[in-house]
Amino acid sequence: MAQTTGVPVRENSAVADERRSADLDEELVRALYREHAGPLFAYVLRLVSGDRQRAEDVVQETLIRAWKNADRLSGATGSLRPWLVTVARRVVIDAHRGRRSRPQEVDAAPLESVPAADEIDRALRAMTLTDALDALTPAHRAVLVETYFEGRTVAEAADVLGIPAGTVRSRVFYALRSLKLALAERGVTP
Repeated sequence: MAQTTGVPVRENSAVADERRSADLDEELVRALYREHAGPLFAYVLRLVSGDRQRAEDVVQETLIRAWKNADRLSGATGSLRPWLVTVARRVVIDAHRGRRSRPQEVDAAPLESVPAADEIDRALRAMTLTDALDALTPAHRAVLVETYFEGRTVAEAADVLGIPAGTVRSRVFYALRSLKLALAERGVTP
């Protein structure tokens, strides 16, 4: 009987039964651990080729499964060790199959020593160049885009832009000079 604010309250029988069941489950798992954890660990350690961490994980998973099946196990007669050993073996097999079904993990340490292109520098150069191009007049920017970035000849650029080829050459000359100055203002030197 529980006391709240001085008034005796009777517990619901379903709540009391559930609490007793939980206490019995917990006691069952504690007893299983005391009685079977050591021998089960030794057995699993052989199955996982001496990997203590994996063996501990398997024993823990086995005892969790025992706890989940406590209602079935509490009424069992005889030793529960064969059931625990079977569950542990199946956990090891499932883990082995799971590792085989996905690509093997690789240690990233050797990759750290491999030189890689620094994409940040490349991105910063592109941003600086774009900013410098924006500083040019639209006519100068257009001839540079057509000749350098689109890869057109002077004659092709002249056709696209609708201006004479001599004008394209002249604008390219002055555009490159202005671009060099704009890049120098931004700290880029040849």
